[in-house]
Amino acid sequence: MLLGAIADDLTGATDLSLMLARNGMRTVQYIGVPPAGTDFAGAEAVVVALKSRTIPAVEAVAMSTATAAALRSGGAEQIVFKYCSTFDSTDEGNIGPVAEALLEALDAPIAIACPAFPAAGRSIYQGHLFVGEALLSDSPMKDHPLTPMRDANLVRVLQRQCKGKVGLLPLRVVSQGAEAVRAAINAAQTAGYRLLIADAVRDEDLRVLGAALADAALITGGSGIGMGLPDNFRRQGRIGTEPLPARLSAPAGRSVILAGSCSTATRGQVDVAIAAGLPALRIVPLDVASGAQTAADIARWVIDNTGALPAVVYSSDDPAAVKAIQDQLGRDRAGALVEQVLAEVSVTLANNGFSRFIVAGGETSGAVVEALGVRALQIGPEIAPGVPWTRSLGQADLAMALKSGNFGAPDFFLTAWDLLDD
Repeated sequence: MLLGAIADDLTGATDLSLMLARNGMRTVQYIGVPPAGTDFAGAEAVVVALKSRTIPAVEAVAMSTATAAALRSGGAEQIVFKYCSTFDSTDEGNIGPVAEALLEALDAPIAIACPAFPAAGRSIYQGHLFVGEALLSDSPMKDHPLTPMRDANLVRVLQRQCKGKVGLLPLRVVSQGAEAVRAAINAAQTAGYRLLIADAVRDEDLRVLGAALADAALITGGSGIGMGLPDNFRRQGRIGTEPLPARLSAPAGRSVILAGSCSTATRGQVDVAIAAGLPALRIVPLDVASGAQTAADIARWVIDNTGALPAVVYSSDDPAAVKAIQDQLGRDRAGALVEQVLAEVSVTLANNGFSRFIVAGGETSGAVVEALGVRALQIGPEIAPGVPWTRSLGQADLAMALKSGNFGAPDFFLTAWDLLDD
């Protein structure tokens, strides 16, 4: 292993795994803090998926530093801390606290923070994050139920989470190339900065940053920052070019879509699937809380209603409806109820011949994978930017597309299946 990565949610880990695999590294994704003595043999890059985005910062720090230690013990020469391309966090963290803890654990003097992913419409200019043509604070992320993002100035956002100084690596420097970036990072380090928000508006900017960071102990950012890192090892003659498969050989079985995300993209994908005639059942958190809707009932409905077309089980709703439910149940309980019921549904379905799963939402994906006992994933073909098909490694044999709520075209739930072979 040459590169180890720590992702703060499952779909983010899959996103980065795809980026590294697409750029020629043999990549394996693991779920959860690797136990002592984990054998990473055969992988050039290992991406570990944690469920640490919205837990208390002290717990996120403990999980992340333990994972970094396991990756370093397994041979990783460089560590990437991966978070969402929309910088999902609160004023308390967890991006800043985890990044500072990793700087200390790795004895690294400084690191960049760059969540840019131009292919998915995320760009950073003058430290401000844009989603498409809108500032982050004007995008649908401003109403996210767990991490509402109402400040697009990432220098300001990250500084509120950090003890050390946060600065800016502006586009005018990045545009000058890797040498200029290295000089600017060194100057910022001398001036006492610990983290730098790095501007990037094109893939080329990410490749420049990657080249400049060849010797960095720690890099933080979205999956886009992984675009330029494999080339550093390739220039040293340490990796070849491993092509991404065009299709995935999937285990025989039935198919299902489980959507726990309330993002605008996922809500649109659910609407398109329903309009196309896919059978659909909505989870009502208040009914789950009262016992009127159970995991057993939902699983039985899926089994009875899945034929030539996969069924859709979804909890997606508009921000006003989500807030009303949170006001009644509490924010954390409302989210946990949906995650838990979909996790239980997935287990029942897997025990009844379902082996092909699309799961929408990072928290939901984490709950489902944990319930199914999946510990590692082989990266398969790219369905959409940031979303591959994967096949589980180990005892369970499943084809899984684990999708960030914000990713994918409106017809994602209809067309993803076209990349699977029996």
